[in-house]
Amino acid sequence: MIGFPVAIPGMVHVPEVQGAVQYGSSSPRTAAWALLLVALVAGLPDVRPLAGAHWPQFRGPSASGVDDSRPAPIAWSLETGSNVLWRTRIAGLSHAAPIVWNDRVFVLTAVTPGEAPLKTGLYGDITSLNERDPHQWRLIALDRDRGQPVWDTLLHEGIPRSRRHPKASAANSTPATDGKRIVALAGSEGLFCVDPSGEVRWRKDLGRMDSGYFREAGAQWGFASSPVLHEDRVLVLCDVQTNSFLAAFDAGTGRELWRTERKDVPTWSTPTVVRSEGRTQIAINGWHETAGYDLASGARLWFLDGGGDIPVPTPVSAHGLIYFTSAHGPLRPMRAIRPDASGNITPAEPGGTNAAIAWVHPRQGSYMQTPICVGDWLWGCADTGVLTCFDARTGAIQYSERLMSGPGYTASPVSDGRHLYFTSENGDVFVVPARPEFSVRHRNSAGESCLATPALAEGTLFFRTRNHVLAVRNAP
Repeated sequence: MIGFPVAIPGMVHVPEVQGAVQYGSSSPRTAAWALLLVALVAGLPDVRPLAGAHWPQFRGPSASGVDDSRPAPIAWSLETGSNVLWRTRIAGLSHAAPIVWNDRVFVLTAVTPGEAPLKTGLYGDITSLNERDPHQWRLIALDRDRGQPVWDTLLHEGIPRSRRHPKASAANSTPATDGKRIVALAGSEGLFCVDPSGEVRWRKDLGRMDSGYFREAGAQWGFASSPVLHEDRVLVLCDVQTNSFLAAFDAGTGRELWRTERKDVPTWSTPTVVRSEGRTQIAINGWHETAGYDLASGARLWFLDGGGDIPVPTPVSAHGLIYFTSAHGPLRPMRAIRPDASGNITPAEPGGTNAAIAWVHPRQGSYMQTPICVGDWLWGCADTGVLTCFDARTGAIQYSERLMSGPGYTASPVSDGRHLYFTSENGDVFVVPARPEFSVRHRNSAGESCLATPALAEGTLFFRTRNHVLAVRNAP
């Protein structure tokens, strides 16, 4: 059910669109004609869709986290509406990032009868929530420039087959799209393919995905690896307690093309497709099996043992290198690996290099956030907010400074090529110049807690916060 825009108390210029989902709705899709009605409501800005802008997966094009086509705003204000395009209320809890294709923004959410509990901050509780209420996993399409719901598709309804951490959600995996289809991974509830009109085309039950602490089997934390769409293939990484695998599926039919067994502890990283001379590989972060796999066959090309024992960040490729980081346990390395690596490249010492490892810092890595490379520089941010800038080619550290102490940092950074945007769990967004000298240009607010990585398309930032999707863009 769609509600009309209403004024946010004290926010004169910000149109807020009411939530696209009403729990218990029997209709899996929102009627498209409702968009025509809400467009007539006074107060909506007269804007036109920006064609040809894509942020198709977690971390955008090639998982880079960068769209430098237009400058994004350095400052915005929810109180005055300055540089705020729209703010749409979304039912449910989700840490899945928004994705963008042309004039649509797609978000995945998990809706419960009441508000799902969420505990943010820095703490070491390994226990799981035991949620027995039925959930609705829904994929929602929003109009990119107005924030209005276009359609709302029910993917699955039922009691979760796996439990989650108090800081996680039941919908952590970011969807992916190639313009012809949208694929969404709802963890133990399955892999779904939806067409641009919102119709479900196929579904794959991949089984129960038991993601949790390898030292305590009962501590389930929730699945988080996101699917990747590449050349009509859907790539899925499933590192869980038992029977882990990397698999490729036909994007048109869901038919499994190949499946490769993996031997690692549970991980929460998303694969990255890396093209280099003579090969196209799938780069995977891990603890015992950081590795590269042949895209066509799934055959393992190289592997590395060692690092942080709870791998979360996604690999990033730039300057003819692939950057890997992980944390937790005695080591938290930041590594640069050459894409032509072959066989076992594990160094004799954790801080060692070899023909395949260009450089490494054994204790300068990140726990939750994926690094970002802009120009000659690579940045990694710890969950405590300590930001480190490296020379991307040599690994030389340019600075290591704290953004702000107190809240945790889970969302990964994005960049417009000019500035970097770092979001804390309490919703503060720090704007840092993309250069090797540390400063904070501005500190903004997303309005509420935020653990999802933002999307960025042609100068517009899209944040998935606790209860909303927020779009900010420089005013014309």
